[in-house]
Amino acid sequence: MLTQAHRLALFLSLIVPLAACGKDGGKADTKETPKAAPPPADAPAEGSLTILAWPGYIERGQTDAKYDWVTEFEKKTGCKVNVKTAGSSDEMVALMNQGGIDLVTASGDASLRLVAGKKVQPVDITKIPSYATVDERLQNAPWHTVDGVHYGVPYQWGPNVLMYNTQVFTTPPDSWAVVFEPMDLSDGKPNKGRVQAFDGPIYIADAALYLMGKRPELGIKDPYELSQAQYDEALALLRQQKTLTHRYWHDATLQTQDFTNEGVVASSSWPFQVNTLVASNQPIAYVIPKEGATGWADTTMLHADAEHPVCAYAWMEWSLAPKVQGDLAAWFGSLPAVPKACEGNELLGPDGCKKQGFEKFDEIRFWRTPVKTCASHPDGCVPYATWSTDYIAIMGGN
Repeated sequence: MLTQAHRLALFLSLIVPLAACGKDGGKADTKETPKAAPPPADAPAEGSLTILAWPGYIERGQTDAKYDWVTEFEKKTGCKVNVKTAGSSDEMVALMNQGGIDLVTASGDASLRLVAGKKVQPVDITKIPSYATVDERLQNAPWHTVDGVHYGVPYQWGPNVLMYNTQVFTTPPDSWAVVFEPMDLSDGKPNKGRVQAFDGPIYIADAALYLMGKRPELGIKDPYELSQAQYDEALALLRQQKTLTHRYWHDATLQTQDFTNEGVVASSSWPFQVNTLVASNQPIAYVIPKEGATGWADTTMLHADAEHPVCAYAWMEWSLAPKVQGDLAAWFGSLPAVPKACEGNELLGPDGCKKQGFEKFDEIRFWRTPVKTCASHPDGCVPYATWSTDYIAIMGGN
């Protein structure tokens, strides 16, 4: 887990990209951002590529030989793939600020910060032939397209699920209340010390989403657009949750260990952890509760100072291959950005996309960076910089 000092360092590293959004934290200023300038078609591959990604996103068969979408790419292009992982969007932004990265698989709560901070460059999709095969719901999504300019290639998407222990919950839980409210679970024991919460300020939106159903009188319409009064209620709920929480998780591997060895029985999670635990014969399942779910739609974005643009463009094209998309979805428990990947993939299976919620796109509240200027409240919403400082304080017990 990150120490308080590390959290402060991460926050300070976010100030520049957040400030670039404008004094009110509003729309990213892209007027001075140059148009995409991809490498010439005959430019030689540089022989190397560094990708910053979520754990489990870039596999070369080391964990399971069946899941490998790196080795063949390296053979075909001569570009050796180096992978760095990050456990939160804030960590990704901080690492992008440090440099030394070519590509990043950024979620919606980081992508526009990277655009605003000019840490990523426009991508010329005409140089990525397979872009035409991308799901139409994602091709011009606002978390990677600004003023008609594309800042990346869609990678995968999915919900933040409620993972639970089936031996404790003989009936699947139907509400996020099991991680937010003090209660006895179906085994007769309290949930205190047996639930987790996500280690990231964007988790405030999960609390707001729960309150949308539990307390409709608050008038929350969008969990990323909160008035000060609505925001204060979400913080109060999160402070209550703090008293119940075993750990704030951001490391997917550590969370699977907590469910295996530390007595944790319920938490927000990703399908990746669920799949990992089920594969090791743990009594684990997941649901999307009645209140709905937040989620992520990730984009492969090109660093503004990428040292290996030829290899980077080659990877962005490669990443959209139906087999790569399908294998990744099967491994991570996510949904492919290319619908064709749902057909004929041996690892994903004929019903894999349906089982993992391909048709639930419109039900997911996808992560995005909260800004002050918002549609829900003419007087303004609470911006992300405030979310960040307040959530760090809550995790620290304040």
